[in-house]
Amino acid sequence: MTIKNVTASDIEKIFAFYKIASNYQREKKTVIVWPDFDREMVLNEIAENRQFKLIVNNEVVCIWTITFSDEQIWEDSNTDSAVYIHRIAVNPNFRGNNYIATITNWAKEYALKKEIQFIRLDTLGENKNLITHYKNAGFHFLGLFNLKNTSNLPEHYKLAPVCLFEIDLYKN
Repeated sequence: MTIKNVTASDIEKIFAFYKIASNYQREKKTVIVWPDFDREMVLNEIAENRQFKLIVNNEVVCIWTITFSDEQIWEDSNTDSAVYIHRIAVNPNFRGNNYIATITNWAKEYALKKEIQFIRLDTLGENKNLITHYKNAGFHFLGLFNLKNTSNLPEHYKLAPVCLFEIDLYKN
């Protein structure tokens, strides 16, 4: 198992994973389905080394992106030292392998090396299974919140309250 930065040559695979995730959300009749993400935004994340992939036996099994500021979602808490995880998408052939635990362990090491206190993520709507999944990975569920300003966020953030999760590395 290896975690590496995504490269520009992975762009089609990333968008294929996003499409698979959106289709899965539709099949499961989740409240929120991912929109088509902006290609330029993803290319910028790749250029900034903020897109990652988990590789098992030479196959990409999972992708995600990070950021270090998430003001519109985390509002006043955005001033904290934090790494924010977004858009986790799993290869359907590898679902059920609890890769969130792998990502969480990676994020803990990553954050500690950079002296970052919090690991944070969010999801939209009250998806009880996903809430439990993230809690089982060690995240503290902070609750559901209505965002005050979604003007610069992807469209799906305008459709439902956001569930916020965090791990405080200085408490554990």
